[in-house]
Amino acid sequence: MPASTAASVSTLGSGSLVATPEAMATKEPDPKVDTSATVPAPPAPKRRAPGQQRTVGTRVNGQPAFVLHSYPYKETSLIVELFTRDFGRVALIAKGAKRPHSQLRGVLQTFQPLTTGWTGKNELRTLTDADWVGGMLPLEKTALLCGFYLNELLVKLTARDDAHAKLFDHYVSTLNQLAHNEPPPIVLRKFEMALLKQTGVAADLTRCTVTRTKVLPDVHYVVDPERGPRPELADDSAPRVAGKTLLDMEREDYTDPATQAQSKQLMRYLLSWHLGGAPLNTRQILIDLLQL
Repeated sequence: MPASTAASVSTLGSGSLVATPEAMATKEPDPKVDTSATVPAPPAPKRRAPGQQRTVGTRVNGQPAFVLHSYPYKETSLIVELFTRDFGRVALIAKGAKRPHSQLRGVLQTFQPLTTGWTGKNELRTLTDADWVGGMLPLEKTALLCGFYLNELLVKLTARDDAHAKLFDHYVSTLNQLAHNEPPPIVLRKFEMALLKQTGVAADLTRCTVTRTKVLPDVHYVVDPERGPRPELADDSAPRVAGKTLLDMEREDYTDPATQAQSKQLMRYLLSWHLGGAPLNTRQILIDLLQL
């Protein structure tokens, strides 16, 4: 074989590659082409975080869900925000749900467990099925307002299509506790902490960021929303909390009245920071009613 030839490759039906005599002659470089320029490699595909599932372009059936929020869409339909066990928060069009005889009209209610299905290729997909499961007491009076507060937190602090199965289970447990008249301030503090932890923005409240050691019960700290507790300074404007309060919050122990009072101020501060200062409408109502 002449030295000026080079092997070319052809693909067989089996998927193997072999050299062929055709097109074996080496081409002379085209003087009009700048061979010094390099072709950039295609960007690596973006990877979703562990546990994060994507629903775009799929058909889903039998998915446990709760209605977080809904609003009118065109003349007869609704856009519904659902919080689901395996797909997180999703937005769906409920076609015809506003019609008087629609089967969806009485089903798409907040704080009631549903099994749902949907389909579609866009971020806003189409609801295909929703069935009431039952088995939970309805929320009433103060508990109802607390439920709307939970829903507002989920809408504003979770991203669409981020799966949070543990947070979903905590949400169900919280609704049950509220329905059985457990103390709202304690129930809400536990859910707020679970929300920050499950969405990956909660700092470790048990470790001092300065000393790298466990927080001390008798020392007062300020909690940096991104880094965690540090000893208080004279000019701090953030809430000062005792180390005991931080340890109690981590253990979900709110029996101490001081822990209840300090955790209320701390969580209000942390949530405001993560919300970028955006107000929570339902929280203001609860503050006025219960001083939460």
